[in-house]
Amino acid sequence: MVSEHSDAPGGETAALALKILVAGGFGVGKTTLVGAVSEIRPLRTEELLSEAGQSVDDTDGVDHKTTTTVAMDFGRITIRSGLSLYLFGTPGQDRFWFLWDELSQGALGAVVLADTRRLEDCFPAVDYFEHRRIPFVVAVNCFAGARRHGAPDVSRALDLDRGTPVVLCDARDRDSGKEVLIRLVEYAGRMHTARLLDSVG
Repeated sequence: MVSEHSDAPGGETAALALKILVAGGFGVGKTTLVGAVSEIRPLRTEELLSEAGQSVDDTDGVDHKTTTTVAMDFGRITIRSGLSLYLFGTPGQDRFWFLWDELSQGALGAVVLADTRRLEDCFPAVDYFEHRRIPFVVAVNCFAGARRHGAPDVSRALDLDRGTPVVLCDARDRDSGKEVLIRLVEYAGRMHTARLLDSVG
């Protein structure tokens, strides 16, 4: 969580910026989501897929994909006056997992993007956040031509902890992405408050 504590004139509340991770499997739409919702030109660290990478990157089901994130994506969105989210999109391949620990430092929570055609690809991200007790929501990116599944079905398939939100979204659509982020902030806020009360109780 990142706070901007600059003194505001006239007793106004200082602006608050929250760090959010956008994670998930290879080719699930992380870069697309960050780019769609960001109000600034997003920072992207994409490179062309190479022949060398084909031996280690599973491109099954994403044959059209020609680039991949090799470090992170970064964007920013203002949810309301005084509240901004800094979005950090994680790389999806296993060989870049060493970056996740650095990116997750200070994060309020995470969005785990899922593709129901390759649902197993988001298991590592779900496990990562569950083990580190980082609140997250699962956002099912509704790709054209993919069979639609309800949130309860996805929750059962991923064996999520009770209460973990599952939402359907279109990563290309700004309003849809913003709704996912609002849902995450609300859920993470409740989780952090409950943990604080437990600690003092």
